[in-house]
Amino acid sequence: MTGTMALVGGDEFRQNCREMDTEIMQAAGRPPARVVVIPTAAALSGPEKAARDGVTHFNRLGGQAQALLILDRKQADDAGLVAGVAAADLIYFTGGNPDHLLATLRDSRLLAAITAAMARGAILAGSSAGAMVMGTLMRRPRAGEWVPGLGLAPGIAILPHHENSAPAAVSAQLQSQRADRLDGLIVLGLDAQTGVLGSPGRWRVTGHGKVTAYRAGGWQVYQAGAVIGERQ
Repeated sequence: MTGTMALVGGDEFRQNCREMDTEIMQAAGRPPARVVVIPTAAALSGPEKAARDGVTHFNRLGGQAQALLILDRKQADDAGLVAGVAAADLIYFTGGNPDHLLATLRDSRLLAAITAAMARGAILAGSSAGAMVMGTLMRRPRAGEWVPGLGLAPGIAILPHHENSAPAAVSAQLQSQRADRLDGLIVLGLDAQTGVLGSPGRWRVTGHGKVTAYRAGGWQVYQAGAVIGERQ
């Protein structure tokens, strides 16, 4: 799977996200960007508001945004609803429950439509839960176990809301797991209102905070504008 993606650490659609999200829209290369906001992860916690906040935010930034209320697996396989992503320049998944989002998207008609949109140049973005599901593996928040992600961003795993985490403690925990499923992956700890923009093997940091990249040899902290590659 190739294509440009934007993975954000959470607290989406805030004032400090304006510069980052403008950059993400500009990466689509066709102003005004047609943005589709999908609040699937927020299905049990106010999806209408999550979608409305996203639409308002991107419209204020000069985009042409609309909501696509796909909230469960049945809707994710509804051809009429899924057609809503066909003309999008930017497809943005809000935060919420990553387990629900992963189960809803996996092997769905919506996922197939998204990969087709990316193949023609659309950008796929996700915040918090919306970012977590995109990597090779996803760490379930409550259980702490690692499960297969969607693999749209292969070679990485995402830890959102990382601004209050201690890198030394996170690295030690990850090192104890690397001999198993995490071997070879780059784990990206994304601060809120901060993300990475790019594609597998080359991610550029954007936003208000920092990104911590964990590898087998330890970790490295990156600020906005820095590039995270496969090897450092």
